[in-house]
Amino acid sequence: MDEILSTLEKILEQRKSATADNSYVASLYNQGTDKILDKISEESAEVIKAAKEEGNDKIIHEVADLWFHTLVLLRHKNISIKEIETELIRRFGVSGHAEKASRNKSNKEKSS
Repeated sequence: MDEILSTLEKILEQRKSATADNSYVASLYNQGTDKILDKISEESAEVIKAAKEEGNDKIIHEVADLWFHTLVLLRHKNISIKEIETELIRRFGVSGHAEKASRNKSNKEKSS
C-alpha cells in the first residue's frame, strides 16, 4: 500500500502545475483550501452513510474517495505522507487515552 500512496503523492504534486481545464486535482488546488475541505466533508459523510446503510464494497469505495481528497489537501498544504507516518509512529504504543490527554494539556497551555 505504501507504494500506491507514494505514487499518488507524486502525481498529486505534479498536478500543481497542470491547468484546471485538464486536471480535476488542479481545479481543486485552484479553488483553494475551502473547496478541498468541502470535498473531504462530502466524502466523510458518504463514508458514514455507507457504513450505516451499504455493504463493504461501498464503504471501500467511499473510504478510497476520502483518502484521495485528504491526500489532495496534504499536497495542497505541502505536507508529506512521511510526516503523517512520523506522527503515527510517534503515537504507536501510546494509549489512546494518554495521547488525547497530552493533546488536551498541550492545547490548554497554548491558550494560557
